[in-house]
Amino acid sequence: MEVIIAQFINGLSYGMLLFVLTCGLALVFGILGVLNLAHGSLYMIGSYVAYSITTTFTQSFWTALVVAPLVVAVIALIIERTLLRVTYRLGHLSQVLLTFGLAYVFHDLTKLIWGSNVLSIRVPDLLSGSVSLAGQTFPLYRLVIIGVGVVVAAGLWWLQNKTRWGAIIRAGLSDREMIGALGININFVFTAIFVLGGILAGFGGVVASPILGLYPDMEFQTLILALIVLVIGGLGSIAGTFTASVLVGLLETFGRYLFPELSMFLIFGLMAMILVWRPNGLLGKQVVEG
Repeated sequence: MEVIIAQFINGLSYGMLLFVLTCGLALVFGILGVLNLAHGSLYMIGSYVAYSITTTFTQSFWTALVVAPLVVAVIALIIERTLLRVTYRLGHLSQVLLTFGLAYVFHDLTKLIWGSNVLSIRVPDLLSGSVSLAGQTFPLYRLVIIGVGVVVAAGLWWLQNKTRWGAIIRAGLSDREMIGALGININFVFTAIFVLGGILAGFGGVVASPILGLYPDMEFQTLILALIVLVIGGLGSIAGTFTASVLVGLLETFGRYLFPELSMFLIFGLMAMILVWRPNGLLGKQVVEG
C-alpha cells in the first residue's frame, strides 16, 4: 500500500507538471483555434532564460520565475503581431507550417547561445525540503507543483468560461465582423490570449526545469507529450487537458514502475483507445474550422 501511495503522489505531481507545460497550448487552441507547434520552443526558451538568470545574473529562482515568462511573452507578442496574425484567415495548415518552422529556428538559436550540454536548475532553498505523508517522504517541490497545477487550472477555466473576455473571444471566433461592429478590438484580444499562452509556456519552463532539466531537443519531446495530452483531453478543452494530464501522469508513473519497457506504449495505447471511444477526446469540442 505504501508503494501505491508513493507512486500515486509521484504520478499526480508529474501529471500537474504536464498540465502546466500544456495549458498554454490548450488555451491558445481552445480560444484562438491556433495549434501552436512552437509552444515547446517557448517552454524551452523559458527554461534557458531561467538557467541564465539563476547561474549568471541574480542567482535567484524567484527572479527567474518572474523574468523568464515575461521574456517569453515578448517573443510571443512579436510572433503573433508580425507572423501569425496574417494566417488567421488562411486556415490551420498555414499556422501549423509557420509555427513548426519557428520551432526549428528557435532550436538552432538555442543551441547557438547555450550549447548542447545537459543543464539543470537547482530547486530553491525554500522548497528544497520534504514532507511526510501516509508514512512516506515526498519532496516538497513536487507537492507544490500539484498545488500550482490546480490553481492554474482553476484560473484558466474561470477565464475561458466565466469572464467577459471569454465570451467576447468565443463570439469573435464565430463572427469577427459582428464583434468589430460592437467596437471591440478582437485583434487586441487575440494578441493578449497568445501572449498569455506564451507566459504560461515560459512559466512551465521555469517550474519544470528543476525536475526535468534542460537538454537538446527538449522542446520536441515536450511538444509530443503536450499533443498527446491535448488529444486525450480534447483539443482546446482546459478541463479535458487537466483530466488527461492526470491520467497520463499516473499511467506513465505506474507504467515505469510495473512495466518500464512499455511505459510510452501504454500512453499511446490510452490515446488510441480514447480516440476510438471519443474521437473528439474526453471533454473535447468540435475543432474550429479555418
